[in-house]
Amino acid sequence: MDRNYCVYVLTNRVGSVLYIGVTNDLQRRLWEHKTHALPGFTERYQVNRLVYYESTTNISAALEREKQLKRWNRDKKEWLISMLNPHWNDLSESIQLEGFPACR
Repeated sequence: MDRNYCVYVLTNRVGSVLYIGVTNDLQRRLWEHKTHALPGFTERYQVNRLVYYESTTNISAALEREKQLKRWNRDKKEWLISMLNPHWNDLSESIQLEGFPACR
């Protein structure tokens, strides 16, 4: 069975901070961010709104994509998010409702 990996972008309530990460279980990782289960950057800046994600079955590709997005300037990151999520809605709500298996 192929394992899926997600590269994702989170923001805070006002969209002033962007956080880029990679995981093999997006639902679990979102729960960790939303409940502040792990201390650090996302807890400190209240970064818990999923505004973008993409998946792949190749861990190397996921890690490389994460690095690529982290190198981008803010304008380019905002453009990417806006292309698929123009209103910057919190996508985690629909993922949790759907049972989202794509990044497990």
